[in-house]
Amino acid sequence: MNIKNLVRPWLRSLEPYPPGKPIDELEREYGVTDSIKLASNENPLGPSPKALHALRAALADVHRYPDGSCYHLRRALARKLRVAPEALLFGNGSNEIIELIVRTFLHAGEEAVMADQAFVIYRMLVQAQGGKGIVVPLRTFTHDLEAMAEAITPATRLIFLANPNNPTGTIFFREPWEEFLAAVPRDVMIVMDEAYAEFVEDPRYPDALADLRGDHLLIVLRTFSKIYGLAGLRIGYGVAHPEIIDLLNRLRAPFNVNTLAQVAALAALDDDEHVERTRQGNREGMAYLREAFDGLGLEHVPSWANFILLKVGNAARLYDALLRQGVIVRPVPVYGFPEHVRVTVGTREENERFVRALARTLEEEGRGVAV
Repeated sequence: MNIKNLVRPWLRSLEPYPPGKPIDELEREYGVTDSIKLASNENPLGPSPKALHALRAALADVHRYPDGSCYHLRRALARKLRVAPEALLFGNGSNEIIELIVRTFLHAGEEAVMADQAFVIYRMLVQAQGGKGIVVPLRTFTHDLEAMAEAITPATRLIFLANPNNPTGTIFFREPWEEFLAAVPRDVMIVMDEAYAEFVEDPRYPDALADLRGDHLLIVLRTFSKIYGLAGLRIGYGVAHPEIIDLLNRLRAPFNVNTLAQVAALAALDDDEHVERTRQGNREGMAYLREAFDGLGLEHVPSWANFILLKVGNAARLYDALLRQGVIVRPVPVYGFPEHVRVTVGTREENERFVRALARTLEEEGRGVAV
């Protein structure tokens, strides 16, 4: 018996998401210590002190099942966002909510439009559902909203947008977003993934939450993994019309968000100082990295997130050379950028160490510039 015959045909060609290695395993493999990780767009400052305090206080209750409704977090977040509690859905990271959206609104054979070189999970989940991903190339590393609107057909059910986009860090602005909204049929669901929204400090950034009051099928996704520093606890959320949330809840597994994630997220929401400190560090770190890259003569993509896409030539070779110096970045060939690495903005010390290692590697390759 061929076990592959037991699964749906479109699953046989689905490639699993490639996980990274733990830092301790990389250090063992390469014989290095004291590595820094600038590969996964995590908050280099860590979680809010308030979140850590709440976690310690909650440890004694982990023998109890979580609150399946996220009652306290739901009400606190609803007040912060000025939406109804019924407009919120929480998930085991925003990835789970993306999966729920695909399972709820996409039938086998139907289409979902997405940008090429955007978050790879969109395409994977659509294929897993038996849907057809309609992939639209980026234009100058940014979503081409006009082309995406033109790609809509009668079979289109979903459109995925990432603003800022991963792995490019680019955003699209309010005017093209409003033109896009006007062009999208009212029976097509728009999924606006704003995992990095809290890092954007540009007045041209669209207010997608305000657009939820319109007559489009729209769901906005955000996460506690990035600016709030809770990636290891896996908690994200979606905001949409309560009727959309109600449908998604019918597929959501009970107790999908664990207790520790809920209490940490609730405490983190109340720590504006930590959020602003993170923004300030990101602002300064981004400026430092851009100046360093310019000094090294390396092309990089303007970013509104907490990472930067850097063109280095042979990305696999540079990744390996940096690893041997205890610096972990992310090569992104899976996104169609074989000559780029994605670099998370770290602490000042981490950024400086990375730049020194990068300059040393380029010099050894005979293309270095003194920094």
